Amino acid sequence: MEAETLALAQDIEFTMWALFMRATLTVKLVMIVLILASFWSWAIIFQKLIDYRKARRESARFDRAFWSGEPLDQLFEQIGPDPKGQSEKVFAAGMIEWRRSHRADGRFIAGAQARIDRSMDVAIAKQAEGLQSGLPVLATVGSTAPFVGLFGTVIGIMNSFIEIAQQQNTNLAVVAPGIAEALLATGLGLLAAIPAVIFYNKLSADSDRIIAGYEAFADEFSTILSRQLDS
Repeated sequence: MEAETLALAQDIEFTMWALFMRATLTVKLVMIVLILASFWSWAIIFQKLIDYRKARRESARFDRAFWSGEPLDQLFEQIGPDPKGQSEKVFAAGMIEWRRSHRADGRFIAGAQARIDRSMDVAIAKQAEGLQSGLPVLATVGSTAPFVGLFGTVIGIMNSFIEIAQQQNTNLAVVAPGIAEALLATGLGLLAAIPAVIFYNKLSADSDRIIAGYEAFADEFSTILSRQLDS
């Protein structure tokens, strides 16, 4: 009997695909969910890395143009009221409100400074929303994937114990395939969670720095405009 069991165990495949195919429906669903979550996380990660790199380049390019000494009205005419760049959008929001605050006699409408600041704050908030979109998905995957994988492991091990009771055989060769399938679910959970947590922290810090740059620019631009309002 022992020899037959060992011979049977040697014929069992322990590849990833074989473990998946032998798993029960519940464990298969858990694995599929974790694999999809991992692909979704990586798609967000690569997209955000590209977006943040583009945002930093655009911000650096616009800063050079803004501080080049070119008149602000001329710079605004070049980029237009609806530019593509995120820094340019903050600048355009301030300039649009600046021009709207002029009266026919050349004076400024009361409260112009506050309206300009609010316009730029709204523009920054919109850019921040775009930069941070997708990050909650990484946070969710990072915090829940290990527990989802653990759920699959619990189900798999439970099925292994049921099989022991049905076959009245406690030989490790009998229960090893079921345990391996169960542990695969835990491995997939960690595989999805670890990159999600690492890149969530990195991307959150990157987005905060980019947004802080927009806010610093808005403060500097507001200071320049306030001098002209007070003159």
